[in-house]
Amino acid sequence: MTSPDGMARDLVAELAGYGPTLVAFSGGVDSSVVLAAAVRALGAGRVAAVTAVSPSLPAAELAAARAFCAGLGVAHHTPATREGEVPGYRENAGPRRCYFCKSVLLDTARSLAADLGFATVATGTNASDVVAGFRPGIGAAAERGARTPLADVRLHKPEVRALARHWGLTVWDKPAAACLASRVAYGIPVTPHRLARVERAEAAVRAALGPLRDLRVRDLGDAVRVEVDADLVERARAASGVAEALRAAGFGDRPVRVERFRSGSMNTGLPAHGHEGR
Repeated sequence: MTSPDGMARDLVAELAGYGPTLVAFSGGVDSSVVLAAAVRALGAGRVAAVTAVSPSLPAAELAAARAFCAGLGVAHHTPATREGEVPGYRENAGPRRCYFCKSVLLDTARSLAADLGFATVATGTNASDVVAGFRPGIGAAAERGARTPLADVRLHKPEVRALARHWGLTVWDKPAAACLASRVAYGIPVTPHRLARVERAEAAVRAALGPLRDLRVRDLGDAVRVEVDADLVERARAASGVAEALRAAGFGDRPVRVERFRSGSMNTGLPAHGHEGR
Protein backbone atom coordinates (compact mmCIF):
# COMPACT_ATOMS: atom_id res chain seq x y z
CA MET A 1 0.00 0.00 0.00
CA THR A 2 1.28 3.46 -0.91
CA SER A 3 1.89 5.78 2.04
CA PRO A 4 -1.03 8.04 3.00
CA ASP A 5 1.04 11.08 2.05
CA GLY A 6 1.66 9.60 -1.39
CA MET A 7 -2.00 8.71 -1.88
CA ALA A 8 -3.04 12.20 -0.80
CA ARG A 9 -0.56 13.80 -3.18
CA ASP A 10 -1.75 11.72 -6.14
CA LEU A 11 -5.45 12.28 -5.46
CA VAL A 12 -5.15 16.02 -4.89
CA ALA A 13 -3.07 16.36 -8.07
CA GLU A 14 -5.72 14.47 -10.03
CA LEU A 15 -8.51 16.72 -8.82
CA ALA A 16 -6.49 19.88 -9.32
CA GLY A 17 -6.85 19.40 -13.05
CA TYR A 18 -10.63 19.13 -13.00
CA GLY A 19 -11.56 22.75 -12.58
CA PRO A 20 -14.62 23.66 -10.47
CA THR A 21 -16.08 20.35 -9.40
CA LEU A 22 -19.45 19.08 -8.20
CA VAL A 23 -19.14 15.89 -6.17
CA ALA A 24 -21.98 13.37 -6.17
CA PHE A 25 -21.98 12.95 -2.42
CA SER A 26 -23.59 10.04 -0.60
CA GLY A 27 -21.91 10.68 2.73
CA GLY A 28 -19.99 7.39 2.59
CA VAL A 29 -16.22 7.17 2.96
CA ASP A 30 -15.50 7.16 -0.79
CA SER A 31 -17.37 10.32 -1.76
CA SER A 32 -16.23 11.96 1.50
CA VAL A 33 -12.60 11.45 0.54
CA VAL A 34 -13.26 12.80 -2.96
CA LEU A 35 -14.94 15.88 -1.49
CA ALA A 36 -12.17 16.48 1.03
CA ALA A 37 -9.52 16.04 -1.67
CA ALA A 38 -11.36 18.43 -4.00
CA VAL A 39 -11.35 21.11 -1.30
CA ARG A 40 -7.62 20.62 -0.83
CA ALA A 41 -7.01 20.79 -4.57
CA LEU A 42 -9.37 23.56 -5.61
CA GLY A 43 -10.52 25.43 -2.52
CA ALA A 44 -13.98 25.24 -0.95
CA GLY A 45 -15.33 28.00 -3.18
CA ARG A 46 -14.70 25.97 -6.33
CA VAL A 47 -16.25 22.78 -4.97
CA ALA A 48 -19.83 21.78 -4.18
CA ALA A 49 -21.60 18.59 -3.16
CA VAL A 50 -24.89 17.21 -4.37
CA THR A 51 -26.93 14.61 -2.50
CA ALA A 52 -30.08 13.25 -4.12
CA VAL A 53 -32.99 13.32 -1.69
CA SER A 54 -35.68 10.68 -2.17
CA PRO A 55 -37.47 8.03 -0.12
CA SER A 56 -34.47 5.70 -0.66
CA LEU A 57 -32.18 7.94 1.44
CA PRO A 58 -32.42 7.45 5.21
CA ALA A 59 -32.94 10.68 7.11
CA ALA A 60 -29.91 9.94 9.31
CA GLU A 61 -27.67 9.68 6.25
CA LEU A 62 -28.86 13.03 4.93
CA ALA A 63 -28.23 14.69 8.30
CA ALA A 64 -24.71 13.25 8.43
CA ALA A 65 -24.00 14.41 4.88
CA ARG A 66 -25.12 17.94 5.72
CA ALA A 67 -22.87 18.04 8.77
CA PHE A 68 -19.84 16.77 6.83
CA CYS A 69 -20.23 19.41 4.11
CA ALA A 70 -20.68 22.14 6.71
CA GLY A 71 -17.43 21.04 8.36
CA LEU A 72 -15.59 21.49 5.07
CA GLY A 73 -17.29 24.79 4.29
CA VAL A 74 -18.68 23.37 1.06
CA ALA A 75 -22.03 24.27 -0.47
CA HIS A 76 -24.34 21.26 -0.21
CA HIS A 77 -27.17 20.92 -2.72
CA THR A 78 -30.00 18.52 -1.91
CA PRO A 79 -32.37 18.32 -4.88
CA ALA A 80 -35.37 16.04 -4.68
CA THR A 81 -35.02 13.29 -7.28
CA ARG A 82 -37.88 11.23 -8.60
CA GLU A 83 -36.39 7.91 -9.53
CA GLY A 84 -39.55 6.29 -8.17
CA GLU A 85 -41.34 7.59 -11.24
CA VAL A 86 -38.97 5.70 -13.57
CA PRO A 87 -40.54 2.32 -14.48
CA GLY A 88 -37.25 0.39 -14.50
CA TYR A 89 -36.49 1.55 -10.97
CA ARG A 90 -40.00 1.21 -9.57
CA GLU A 91 -40.60 -2.26 -11.02
CA ASN A 92 -37.31 -3.51 -9.54
CA ALA A 93 -37.11 -6.45 -11.93
CA GLY A 94 -33.37 -6.96 -11.42
CA PRO A 95 -30.07 -5.30 -10.57
CA ARG A 96 -30.41 -2.75 -13.37
CA ARG A 97 -32.58 -0.85 -10.89
CA CYS A 98 -29.29 0.76 -9.86
CA TYR A 99 -28.72 1.92 -13.44
CA PHE A 100 -31.99 3.83 -13.47
CA CYS A 101 -31.35 5.33 -10.04
CA LYS A 102 -27.80 6.47 -10.87
CA SER A 103 -29.01 7.83 -14.22
CA VAL A 104 -31.46 10.13 -12.45
CA LEU A 105 -28.80 11.22 -9.95
CA LEU A 106 -26.19 11.99 -12.61
CA ASP A 107 -28.65 13.76 -14.90
CA THR A 108 -29.61 15.93 -11.93
CA ALA A 109 -25.94 16.52 -11.05
CA ARG A 110 -25.00 17.46 -14.62
CA SER A 111 -27.84 19.97 -14.80
CA LEU A 112 -26.83 21.49 -11.47
CA ALA A 113 -23.17 21.65 -12.50
CA ALA A 114 -24.14 23.53 -15.65
CA ASP A 115 -26.19 25.99 -13.60
CA LEU A 116 -23.24 26.54 -11.26
CA GLY A 117 -20.75 26.92 -14.10
CA PHE A 118 -18.82 23.89 -12.89
CA ALA A 119 -16.70 21.94 -15.35
CA THR A 120 -16.78 18.51 -13.76
CA VAL A 121 -19.01 16.05 -11.93
CA ALA A 122 -17.07 13.51 -9.84
CA THR A 123 -18.21 10.37 -8.07
CA GLY A 124 -16.78 8.21 -5.30
CA THR A 125 -16.23 5.12 -7.46
CA ASN A 126 -12.99 3.50 -6.32
CA ALA A 127 -10.66 1.00 -7.97
CA SER A 128 -12.26 -1.92 -6.11
CA ASP A 129 -15.66 -0.99 -7.53
CA VAL A 130 -14.34 -1.00 -11.08
CA VAL A 131 -13.17 -4.62 -10.86
CA ALA A 132 -16.16 -5.86 -8.84
CA GLY A 133 -18.08 -7.17 -11.86
CA PHE A 134 -21.57 -6.17 -12.97
CA ARG A 135 -22.10 -2.60 -11.76
CA PRO A 136 -24.84 -0.89 -13.78
CA GLY A 137 -24.72 2.27 -11.68
CA ILE A 138 -21.09 2.81 -12.61
CA GLY A 139 -22.06 2.38 -16.26
CA ALA A 140 -24.76 5.02 -15.96
CA ALA A 141 -22.27 7.49 -14.48
CA ALA A 142 -19.68 6.75 -17.17
CA GLU A 143 -22.25 7.34 -19.92
CA ARG A 144 -22.78 10.82 -18.51
CA GLY A 145 -19.12 11.74 -18.35
CA ALA A 146 -18.68 11.59 -14.57
CA ARG A 147 -15.07 11.54 -13.40
CA THR A 148 -13.82 8.87 -10.98
CA PRO A 149 -10.71 10.25 -9.26
CA LEU A 150 -10.31 7.41 -6.75
CA ALA A 151 -10.38 4.79 -9.48
CA ASP A 152 -8.17 6.85 -11.78
CA VAL A 153 -5.36 7.03 -9.21
CA ARG A 154 -5.92 3.34 -8.39
CA LEU A 155 -7.13 3.72 -4.82
CA HIS A 156 -8.90 0.59 -3.60
CA LYS A 157 -11.29 0.57 -0.66
CA PRO A 158 -8.70 -0.16 2.08
CA GLU A 159 -6.53 2.67 0.75
CA VAL A 160 -9.48 5.05 0.66
CA ARG A 161 -10.18 4.27 4.31
CA ALA A 162 -6.49 4.71 5.17
CA LEU A 163 -6.46 8.11 3.50
CA ALA A 164 -9.66 9.16 5.26
CA ARG A 165 -8.10 8.21 8.58
CA HIS A 166 -4.88 10.04 7.68
CA TRP A 167 -6.91 13.19 7.06
CA GLY A 168 -8.88 12.74 10.28
CA LEU A 169 -12.23 12.29 8.55
CA THR A 170 -14.82 10.94 10.97
CA VAL A 171 -16.21 8.61 8.30
CA TRP A 172 -12.97 6.68 7.84
CA ASP A 173 -14.44 3.52 9.41
CA LYS A 174 -18.07 4.09 8.45
CA PRO A 175 -19.79 0.88 7.27
CA ALA A 176 -21.13 0.69 3.74
CA ALA A 177 -24.65 2.13 3.64
CA ALA A 178 -26.38 1.33 0.37
CA CYS A 179 -29.71 2.96 -0.40
CA LEU A 180 -32.90 1.60 1.14
CA ALA A 181 -34.05 0.22 -2.22
CA SER A 182 -31.23 -2.35 -2.00
CA ARG A 183 -33.19 -3.98 0.85
CA VAL A 184 -36.17 -4.82 -1.39
CA ALA A 185 -36.01 -8.19 -3.16
CA TYR A 186 -35.97 -8.13 -6.95
CA GLY A 187 -39.43 -8.53 -8.44
CA ILE A 188 -41.10 -6.57 -5.64
CA PRO A 189 -42.02 -2.98 -6.60
CA VAL A 190 -40.06 -0.25 -4.83
CA THR A 191 -42.53 2.13 -3.21
CA PRO A 192 -42.17 4.95 -0.66
CA HIS A 193 -44.20 2.83 1.78
CA ARG A 194 -41.80 -0.11 1.56
CA LEU A 195 -38.74 2.10 1.89
CA ALA A 196 -40.12 3.94 4.91
CA ARG A 197 -41.00 0.62 6.54
CA VAL A 198 -37.46 -0.68 6.08
CA GLU A 199 -36.02 2.54 7.51
CA ARG A 200 -38.29 2.29 10.57
CA ALA A 201 -37.45 -1.37 11.00
CA GLU A 202 -33.70 -0.86 10.92
CA ALA A 203 -33.93 1.93 13.47
CA ALA A 204 -36.09 -0.23 15.72
CA VAL A 205 -33.80 -3.27 15.44
CA ARG A 206 -30.79 -1.14 16.32
CA ALA A 207 -32.65 0.13 19.36
CA ALA A 208 -33.54 -3.44 20.36
CA LEU A 209 -30.04 -4.90 19.95
CA GLY A 210 -27.83 -2.00 20.94
CA PRO A 211 -24.55 -1.16 19.19
CA LEU A 212 -23.82 -3.09 15.99
CA ARG A 213 -21.86 -2.28 12.86
CA ASP A 214 -23.72 -3.79 9.93
CA LEU A 215 -27.48 -4.21 9.72
CA ARG A 216 -29.87 -4.83 6.87
CA VAL A 217 -33.61 -5.53 7.05
CA ARG A 218 -34.40 -7.25 3.74
CA ASP A 219 -37.98 -7.05 2.52
CA LEU A 220 -38.63 -10.39 0.79
CA GLY A 221 -42.33 -9.75 0.26
CA ASP A 222 -43.82 -12.61 2.25
CA ALA A 223 -40.94 -12.76 4.74
CA VAL A 224 -38.23 -10.62 6.31
CA ARG A 225 -34.52 -11.35 6.57
CA VAL A 226 -32.50 -9.49 9.17
CA GLU A 227 -28.74 -9.47 8.58
CA VAL A 228 -26.40 -8.47 11.40
CA ASP A 229 -22.72 -8.80 12.31
CA ALA A 230 -21.70 -12.45 12.42
CA ASP A 231 -20.97 -12.39 16.16
CA LEU A 232 -24.47 -11.05 16.89
CA VAL A 233 -26.51 -13.56 14.91
CA GLU A 234 -27.31 -15.90 17.82
CA ARG A 235 -28.12 -13.04 20.14
CA ALA A 236 -30.43 -11.49 17.56
CA ARG A 237 -32.18 -14.82 16.98
CA ALA A 238 -32.81 -15.16 20.70
CA ALA A 239 -33.99 -11.58 21.22
CA SER A 240 -37.76 -11.27 21.26
CA GLY A 241 -37.32 -7.55 20.70
CA VAL A 242 -36.29 -8.09 17.07
CA ALA A 243 -39.61 -9.61 16.00
CA GLU A 244 -41.47 -7.01 18.05
CA ALA A 245 -39.49 -4.22 16.38
CA LEU A 246 -40.32 -5.53 12.92
CA ARG A 247 -43.99 -5.89 13.80
CA ALA A 248 -44.14 -2.34 15.13
CA ALA A 249 -42.39 -1.04 11.99
CA GLY A 250 -45.18 -2.44 9.84
CA PHE A 251 -44.08 -5.93 8.84
CA GLY A 252 -46.81 -7.57 10.88
CA ASP A 253 -46.43 -11.30 11.49
CA ARG A 254 -44.31 -12.14 8.45
CA PRO A 255 -41.77 -14.91 9.10
CA VAL A 256 -38.39 -13.55 10.19
CA ARG A 257 -34.96 -15.07 9.52
CA VAL A 258 -31.79 -13.74 11.11
CA GLU A 259 -28.52 -14.30 9.26
CA ARG A 260 -25.05 -12.80 9.13
CA PHE A 261 -24.63 -9.65 7.07
CA ARG A 262 -23.55 -10.28 3.48
CA SER A 263 -22.89 -7.37 1.15
CA GLY A 264 -24.96 -7.76 -2.00
CA SER A 265 -26.90 -10.75 -0.66
CA MET A 266 -29.93 -9.81 -2.77
CA ASN A 267 -27.83 -10.65 -5.84
CA THR A 268 -27.25 -14.26 -4.80
CA GLY A 269 -28.25 -16.56 -7.62
CA LEU A 270 -28.04 -13.94 -10.35
CA PRO A 271 -25.79 -15.18 -13.17
CA ALA A 272 -22.38 -13.50 -13.31
CA HIS A 273 -23.54 -10.38 -11.47
CA GLY A 274 -21.50 -8.39 -9.00
CA HIS A 275 -22.76 -6.55 -5.95
CA GLU A 276 -24.30 -3.25 -6.94
CA GLY A 277 -26.54 -2.88 -3.93
CA ARG A 278 -25.37 -3.72 -0.44
